[in-house]
Amino acid sequence: QVQLVESGGGLVQAGDSLRLSCAASGRTVRFYTMGWFRQAPGKEREFVAGISWNGGNTYYADSVKGRFTISRDNAKNTVYLQMNSLKPEDTAVYYCAADQRWGSRELVTDYNYWGQGTQVTVSS
Repeated sequence: QVQLVESGGGLVQAGDSLRLSCAASGRTVRFYTMGWFRQAPGKEREFVAGISWNGGNTYYADSVKGRFTISRDNAKNTVYLQMNSLKPEDTAVYYCAADQRWGSRELVTDYNYWGQGTQVTVSS
């Protein structure tokens, strides 16, 4: 089993930056595809960013492209989401996800393992 714990969320102003971390335990996720999703109140959970097992392939939702960067440190079993130029519409609970399968994975159903989420609130 894989346990995922997100951290780094908080309350910031529009234009600020935050860096989210997702620490994995229980099993190495070195060869797992990793992703970040978010869910705003009253909305469905949506894809934000994904990264291949070796970091060679990254992909993003159009809404965050150019502002967010996903990365990973396999030695630390950790995935990051650097969020710059934050907007009020980025406000949501952000979830880390992992899956043993490879390839671009942008659906909630593409991932087997999920963290509990961390709240990001961006004020205008």
